[in-house]
Amino acid sequence: MKYYYDLHLHSCLSPCGSEDMTPADLAAMCALAGLDIVALTDHNTCGNCAAFCRAAEARGLLALAGMELCTAEEIHVICLFPDPARAEEFGRMVYDRLPPIANRPEIFGRQLYMDDGDGVLGEEPRFLGGASPISLAEVPGLAASCGGTAFPAHIDRPSFSLLGVLGLWEPSLGFPLAEVSRRCPPELRTRPDLAGVRLITNSDAHYLEQVWEAEHAMELPQRTPEAVLDWLRGPHPPSA
Repeated sequence: MKYYYDLHLHSCLSPCGSEDMTPADLAAMCALAGLDIVALTDHNTCGNCAAFCRAAEARGLLALAGMELCTAEEIHVICLFPDPARAEEFGRMVYDRLPPIANRPEIFGRQLYMDDGDGVLGEEPRFLGGASPISLAEVPGLAASCGGTAFPAHIDRPSFSLLGVLGLWEPSLGFPLAEVSRRCPPELRTRPDLAGVRLITNSDAHYLEQVWEAEHAMELPQRTPEAVLDWLRGPHPPSA
């Protein structure tokens, strides 16, 4: 069956995410948008994923727990997992390696832990928006060790992207696909180094109004986290 997805969404735990992006409000907006499969991918943390997955399930959505990891090279990579427990395992590995830099809410924004009923559970004092010491080459293996998969985010952008930093796609890194933004230049898709690379598009929403209506779909035999991860890892062409 065809399912509409958005696998790159932020909550109020991301320092650049709006405080309106609570797990409950984000899940409600995704449901209103007609999405079927969604993923929460805050910067360098999976701390709101369990709450988001519960809120999404209550609204009839399938939600994956994830993270937008910033590597040592300052490349953003989306990491997705089959359940919140394994995402949190990955999140602990990342958090333990983050530099001890304090967040400055007046500059970067607050980093709020929430429950699935809009209750504030706490505020993260460590800055989550910077680079981790984890190299790009480490990411596929680390994600796989927790049952997940990973792909480079918004590779068409000039900053925080694989192409922007490295200059070209490197197949030996082992990523199964890559993400491009909605405004990706058409000529990028014809680059020789991207020949045969599967490309998908997500919203990267940081504000509720940035959540897209249903636009991109995947064909799955069943709507489960494992089927989504298999679709991402496998040779299946993305649906329109």
